Amino acid sequence: MRRSVTQGGPRRQALPDAIAARVLLLRDDAIVIDKPAGLAVHRGPRGGASLEDWLEPLRMGKRHLPQPVHRLDADTAGCLVLGRTKPALAALGRCFAEGRARKTYWAVVRGGPAEDAGRIDAPLRKVSTKAAGWRMEVHPEGQPAVTEWRVLGRAPGLAWIELRPATGRTHQLRVHAAASGWPILGDPVYGGGEGGGLHLLARAIELPVEPPLATEAPPPEHMRAALLACGWTLTPPG
Repeated sequence: MRRSVTQGGPRRQALPDAIAARVLLLRDDAIVIDKPAGLAVHRGPRGGASLEDWLEPLRMGKRHLPQPVHRLDADTAGCLVLGRTKPALAALGRCFAEGRARKTYWAVVRGGPAEDAGRIDAPLRKVSTKAAGWRMEVHPEGQPAVTEWRVLGRAPGLAWIELRPATGRTHQLRVHAAASGWPILGDPVYGGGEGGGLHLLARAIELPVEPPLATEAPPPEHMRAALLACGWTLTPPG
């Protein structure tokens, strides 16, 4: 079965239902999708499913395939922006390169901070060993990395945190949370434990382009029980 998605006027292009259900925002210059957890943005050397499998269906009459403007970890769900034209790719890419993209993440963490808000300023570098592979770590010789955070809710042994990265280092939020003593739930690499999936959502994105681009993604199914325990509601008040 296919679903029609309207773009740029009366013309309609058919998308497979599974992909159409993931389109958060569609306009002539950009698409924002709700990337599912477990889907890599780029196909790795070992192959397997990736966002690249979605690009041809998402072309929808454009000359060029849409391309992601930024990256999300394979295990992170939520807002991913794709440019639909070469000028759009350049303009959207500049927003990220110049630090003008406003990114908001939700995480459920083990334990939680004593305070209700704060700022993490901890440089990160990549380390690798033959036995364990690569990972990121806080190190004074690493690249600058800054994350603003605030607590949105709490439950016994858990906290629901809003994270706003001012920089875009690999695994930044995962490492900053772990280094602060409250690793993200379901993160086996940085101390959040295995099982249940990584509880990290790219909740919202805002880009100061013309016209401005802004949208948000719903929590994935695997995060909902923990969020509900921390005070999130399926139907916001008002």
